[in-house]
Amino acid sequence: MEQLTLMAVHAHPDDESNSTGGTLARYSAEGIRTVLVTCTNGEFGDAPGKIKPDEEGHDPDDVARIRLAELGLASEALGVSHLEIFGYRDSGMRGWPQNDDPRAFHHQPDDVVADRLVELFDRFRPQVVITYFANSGYNHPDHLKAHDVTRAAIERSDIPSKLYLIARPRSYRERLRAIADEYGIELPPLPQPSPASGPVPAGSPTTPGLPPPGFGVDDDMITTHIDASRYCVQKRTALAAHASQLEDSFFVRFPDEAFARAFGVESFIRGHDSTGAPLPEDDLFSGLR
Repeated sequence: MEQLTLMAVHAHPDDESNSTGGTLARYSAEGIRTVLVTCTNGEFGDAPGKIKPDEEGHDPDDVARIRLAELGLASEALGVSHLEIFGYRDSGMRGWPQNDDPRAFHHQPDDVVADRLVELFDRFRPQVVITYFANSGYNHPDHLKAHDVTRAAIERSDIPSKLYLIARPRSYRERLRAIADEYGIELPPLPQPSPASGPVPAGSPTTPGLPPPGFGVDDDMITTHIDASRYCVQKRTALAAHASQLEDSFFVRFPDEAFARAFGVESFIRGHDSTGAPLPEDDLFSGLR
């Protein structure tokens, strides 16, 4: 019998931990091979001292070095079997001048990147693939690109049986605030989008990780909930490994019990399935084992 394999396609170092850390840890613990693909080096995160990309002293290459080292530590914490780094240049947030760099990930031809993913499909033969939902209020160019190229790769290959798209229901933000209030955790005020810029991305410098207004999808779009609350220690350790970006994030303000309640369940939309497994699901490998 072919080994069960889960492949997650992410845009930047730390994305794997905050949105799928529990899922990766859970399936790794169950003996499923987990393959993490990180498309960019994260050059336009914060530099040491919280120096922003548009500030003096920000060295993109140094930031990439730090973030890739953190990615290695986080992957170990989550039990990831194989880490594949494509090495594309971070495109920066939507509207940033870094978007114009021809080396940026979002400028790369879809077919070229999709072919690289198909090669990994051939090598690891994942039955299940995870990437982002195309439009859930966090419209970072690299997340949108990762979605597009993963979709293209799925269409070119008959190896993956299922594709899941990372998405949080709109009710998540209110539930998060309720848990924070219960434990007396002060969260930063929500950023307000401007008409010119559109929604402020989660993980923006003003409110690291906090879902912005308009974030998420209608609750009834979610097809699959993965309960990874037993693996929150691993998820929290992985998040802590990304200290250069998440040291001041709201993630670290929750005590263990509250952390498990707030971040123990990860949600997805099933975007492709050849198994006929019924919905809703609580296992990405339903119909495969």
